[in-house]
Amino acid sequence: MKGGSPLSNSDFKSQYQKKLKNRIEEAGKVRKIVAIILTVFTLVILIVGISGYLYVKSALEPVDPGNDKQVDVEIPLGSSTSNIASILEENDIIKNDMIFRFYTKFKNESGFQAGDYQFTSSMTLDEVIESLKSGKLVKDPALTVTVPEGQNVEQIAAIYAEEFSFTSEEFMDKINDVSYVETLMEDYPQLLTDDILDEDIRYPLEGYLFAATYPMYVEDPSIDQIVRKMLDQTNKVVAPYYSQIEELNDIENVHDLVTMASLLENEARTAESRQKISGVFYNRLEEDMMLQTDPTVLYAKGEHQEKVYYKDLEIESPYNTYHVKGLPVGPISNFNQNSLQAAVEPVEHNHLYFLADSEGEIHYADTLKEHNELKEKYIN
Repeated sequence: MKGGSPLSNSDFKSQYQKKLKNRIEEAGKVRKIVAIILTVFTLVILIVGISGYLYVKSALEPVDPGNDKQVDVEIPLGSSTSNIASILEENDIIKNDMIFRFYTKFKNESGFQAGDYQFTSSMTLDEVIESLKSGKLVKDPALTVTVPEGQNVEQIAAIYAEEFSFTSEEFMDKINDVSYVETLMEDYPQLLTDDILDEDIRYPLEGYLFAATYPMYVEDPSIDQIVRKMLDQTNKVVAPYYSQIEELNDIENVHDLVTMASLLENEARTAESRQKISGVFYNRLEEDMMLQTDPTVLYAKGEHQEKVYYKDLEIESPYNTYHVKGLPVGPISNFNQNSLQAAVEPVEHNHLYFLADSEGEIHYADTLKEHNELKEKYIN
């Protein structure tokens, strides 16, 4: 019978200690691995938690605190909170539609109203929610500035210079900077065409800064913010008429339309008379006659005066409609919406002449002879 020699006590003890040592080492490795895994897991949870917190915190803040440009947003009838959140995110009013939904649910907000809203990217979620509940813009403007009808860009520059920290010269330098104007043309491609950079144009944005009362939501807006706010309003007013331009004789593009509206703004004071004078202008264009409207003479002269003299009619300028046939090279001022409507919807008649008497009443004539008779009666 074969067999190994029995282990002595010392050998057995040695092997036992070796196994014990190995087990202790293995247990130590396991503990280290477990410790590493727990540390990594804790760090992951911590990072995820901090990242989640920062993400949610950021999502609850305004999209752009310094941007007070108004954005028109339509909330359709029957929109759910989810639909509303998606619309707001698409228009850059909120950062994240999911966070908005959770936030409104957490605060138990509801009763949002359908309608047309004017939001800004600087509004907080609470301001947006309050607007949706009340159906109006909540944020009050820091101040409002009114730009009257019939103002040219020099007059508009002076109006803003009285309210804010920049000078009228700085305003004019900005809006006459070709590179800046080209940037605006890229952002408003339908409204601002290549015509405004014609070498004969005095000021590229003349006529395009709409007459209105503008709420300013920052105390000292930049010239760019002001200009874009005004162009937004002009585009909003002009846009409905884009499709009608092709139907108008002698009006080739939006620049012509804006130019015609500026002439009507300065020739008459009522919507009715503007539509009728618009008919006169279109009749004269059709007959290849000069428009011969006095406000263009004053603009060509570049000086304010109460009356146009015969010597003024001889001014050689692409703006002087006693010197050039057709429309002047560009607008001579901003305009009222009814002047724009009159340019698109003239009253049809056969009149080729008109004049205003001392009381401001306008008289029309079909022929030069009739016109001269009216002048003898009401002017001379």
